[in-house]
Amino acid sequence: MTLSPEDIKTIEKYAYQNAVKYGKAPQPKAVMGKVMGECPQLRSEPNAVSEALEVIIPEIAKGNPETWEAKLSEIAPELIEALSVKKEPDKGLKPLEGAENGKVVMRFAPNPNGPATLGSARGMVVNSEYVKMYNGKFVLRFDDTDPDIKRPMLEAYDWYLDDFRWLGVVPDQVVYASDHFPLYYDYARKLIEMGKAYVCFCKGEDFKRFKDAKQACPHRDTSPEENLMHWEKMLAGEYEDQQAVLRIKTDIKHKDPALRDWGAFRIRKMSHPRPEIGNKYIVWPLLDFAGAIEDHELGMTHIIRGKDLIDSEKRQGYVYKYFGWKYPRTTHWGRVKIHEFGKFSTSTLRKAIEAGEYSGWDDPRLPTIRAIRRRGIQAEALKKFMIEMGVGMTDVSISMESLYAENRKIVDPIANRYFFVWDPVELEITDAEPTVAKLPLHPTDHARGFREIAVGNKVLVCTEDVEKLEVGSVIRLKDFCNIEVTSLFPLQAKLSDVSLEALKKAKAKIIHWAPLDGMNVKVRGPEGDINGIGEQGIAAEIDKIVQFERFGFCRIDAVNEGEVVAYFAHK
Repeated sequence: MTLSPEDIKTIEKYAYQNAVKYGKAPQPKAVMGKVMGECPQLRSEPNAVSEALEVIIPEIAKGNPETWEAKLSEIAPELIEALSVKKEPDKGLKPLEGAENGKVVMRFAPNPNGPATLGSARGMVVNSEYVKMYNGKFVLRFDDTDPDIKRPMLEAYDWYLDDFRWLGVVPDQVVYASDHFPLYYDYARKLIEMGKAYVCFCKGEDFKRFKDAKQACPHRDTSPEENLMHWEKMLAGEYEDQQAVLRIKTDIKHKDPALRDWGAFRIRKMSHPRPEIGNKYIVWPLLDFAGAIEDHELGMTHIIRGKDLIDSEKRQGYVYKYFGWKYPRTTHWGRVKIHEFGKFSTSTLRKAIEAGEYSGWDDPRLPTIRAIRRRGIQAEALKKFMIEMGVGMTDVSISMESLYAENRKIVDPIANRYFFVWDPVELEITDAEPTVAKLPLHPTDHARGFREIAVGNKVLVCTEDVEKLEVGSVIRLKDFCNIEVTSLFPLQAKLSDVSLEALKKAKAKIIHWAPLDGMNVKVRGPEGDINGIGEQGIAAEIDKIVQFERFGFCRIDAVNEGEVVAYFAHK
């Protein structure tokens, strides 16, 4: 039997999957077993499969783990997906290939169509850490030349800069791509003069038909002189919206349709939100063109980008080849899925906010840096979380619990403790006398001081604690007194002289409480708002993170008309 080209491709993709999974040259027996298990039509021809592997495996063995991941992502991305749930991501940052101390230049290039998300944080942290590692230069570049599909938000520029300051990262240079239209136009003219770019008037569906058929469109062979004339008319506004596109000539018969004569500029008669730009331009560079020029002009030595942008690198490679430039060393990483948020996009979140589904970009239910900052997540925790995730082609699926664990290590020693009672029920201690309860601000650091709470014969406790009580139950009100329940309706108790040691030995319940004259507290969290009563001292902790005992860590956001507003961080 002669194997078909499709059979060979099938064998090849499983060989690459084996290499990626184990980080070494594929093992013939393992690949053979996988192929036979997945492809029933080949089970009757083991010799043919074995002979194919004798050719395929030595070729694969010439590569390395990164090239294997890149190839597998190209030919069978679904097999990368299959590995992502099983393969642990490499922790920490590996050395940059070809990096020289003092000569590394890297960038983070967001589209400011909204604030930085947790996905953005990965690029912000990892790129800046690499630059720090090699004493290089870090550039923040706003890729803001899309006036409609990913229209920039004017506020987002400052939000990004603010989030960088919070992370403790100050870019060496801040660049606005929208400032550089004249530069892009100059390079476009050069490419037209070189015969490497042309003005296309095809409608979108017509050009797609030509492209898919590997045929040149009618405008491809127009002379440079005529193309320059059309280009100047584009700039002068003589053509209608989206009537003409400047395309980069590539290989019109390239096996990948995405690389065939890609668009570099389009006409959009729209304004830009930056007042410095406004209505100055109507011919807008597309991201692949603007990014290629910017990376060259800024002297990028290394780029880290998502594996979904591999085609962008290939498209940009034509521009670099035409001008004789050297492309930066590029590393690709896989997508990150955060369990608690699922799939999200900035444009989707923006629509939901505008529809009133969320209170704003810092709503605690959102995966933005602004939201987690407001909740009390510390910058060092986020940085460590992102660094340990590492850089790899494999998609990773993680939980916010990993970030919370890092944050807990930082905030537990510094957070003062307070009582907050949600869904409160009044408890009367019939034989209690007015007193002042003295409780430590921190259980292991009494030098920090104590909080004093004036108490009469009534306190507030949580309904969920009351539901577990019976008449005769002996419990301890934490750091205050021991009581014995005498009635459930109404809830009453009497003081008990049982010692704390005896309570512990009997495994009696210890519950928290709040005074009747406590403050109203609203805790805003990912699951919604929770209302209750807390100690008066909480009001002095504005902008600090505290621990509401038996509830979790919260950042005190504001005190409004006697009500404390707190944002929930985590347990």
